[in-house]
Amino acid sequence: EITGKLLRHPSLPKSLPRRRRRKLLPQQNLPQRKWLTIAREPTVVRWALHIALSVGTLLIAINHGDALLHGDLGVPRLAKMALTVLVPYCVSTFSSVSVLRELRHAEGRRG
Repeated sequence: EITGKLLRHPSLPKSLPRRRRRKLLPQQNLPQRKWLTIAREPTVVRWALHIALSVGTLLIAINHGDALLHGDLGVPRLAKMALTVLVPYCVSTFSSVSVLRELRHAEGRRG
């Protein structure tokens, strides 16, 4: 693991706790935050939920509107409707995390 190697760097005193050694390392040398950590950030989750509910609702109305009007709501159709909302959530999360990682990486190169 890169972080472990950096924390064992000879220029850092071994008597310091890991947290303190991590703070002493230059920021650009630390590995980027994990994908899931960024995906769980409140702003990313809120935006993905907003997109999923708006796009998912529209897609459900288009793809399953007739079944909704006729009350044809079995388990398979409800599962398809759940996936119809889940897909925009995943796409929004993936794109948000990709952009945030790229922006943070660019800031690290400039900083």
